[in-house]
Amino acid sequence: MTQDVKEIFGSSGGPGNAPPAPAALTAKVRTLAPSMTRSMHRVAEAVASDPAGCAALTVTGLAELTGTSEATVVRTARLLGYPGYRDLRLALAGLAAQQQSGRAPALTTDIAVDDPIADVVAKLAYDEQQTLADTAAGLDTVQLGAAVAALAGARRTDVYGIGASGLVAQDLTQKLLRIGLIAHAHSDPHLAVTNAVQLRSGDVAIAITHSGSTGDVIEPLRAAFEHGATTVAITGRPDGPVTQYADHVLTTSTSRESELRPAAMSSRTSQLLVVDCLFIGVAQRTYETAAPALAASYEALAHRHR
Repeated sequence: MTQDVKEIFGSSGGPGNAPPAPAALTAKVRTLAPSMTRSMHRVAEAVASDPAGCAALTVTGLAELTGTSEATVVRTARLLGYPGYRDLRLALAGLAAQQQSGRAPALTTDIAVDDPIADVVAKLAYDEQQTLADTAAGLDTVQLGAAVAALAGARRTDVYGIGASGLVAQDLTQKLLRIGLIAHAHSDPHLAVTNAVQLRSGDVAIAITHSGSTGDVIEPLRAAFEHGATTVAITGRPDGPVTQYADHVLTTSTSRESELRPAAMSSRTSQLLVVDCLFIGVAQRTYETAAPALAASYEALAHRHR
């Protein structure tokens, strides 16, 4: 490697950064749960499922409730983005107040094989809404703004994605192309790497991977990173290997996976939201050139829609 691998994990919620708002707590738990130890996961699940009850507990009380230690409770609070347990309790009290003023509908997203189609529609719609809300609540707008600035000034942008994430990569590149920017989507890992080694400072490389550990996406992002390009990771795992080679990390949230609704479906929903945020941000920054380019693309295709 020509540069030191960056340590991204924990950067969005460490000392010196504002703790997440109460509404973002549940989203944070969902996002970080796969990376937690079993004891930390018990603490996180407890505070997410009963914020009012946990807000009334001391650090010792919560440790006893979850069968863990005071140190584990404090570590969990810090992992979730709070300087200490006191700050987490304040967030729990705020979340409990929000829930009491307007509780979410008692609707489960578990879809059974014999569910009526009307129930399927209702469950999927609720699940998609929750996924989008969690992603919006947990999205680091500072990281998003930095990624937007890099894209707006990029000489060229390469986007890597495999499978469902590859569809999202294509969506982003066609949006950027329509406002006059040079962008390429790569789902072939060999082409992705051979293109990545041509990137330099002033270029941008974006990796889209829900798991954060897709080798065919990590390899070209690493090559782009080592050749000086600005790198961005859109992932559901902010502690995943892909973030080691990302200058900016944009975290997505997903609903619980089920037999009839694999992770690829829910992850795509949150990834598309992040992609749309990137595109709108870039279009705003480059409006003087983006607006005429977008108008020209509409005009060029108008006869196909008549």
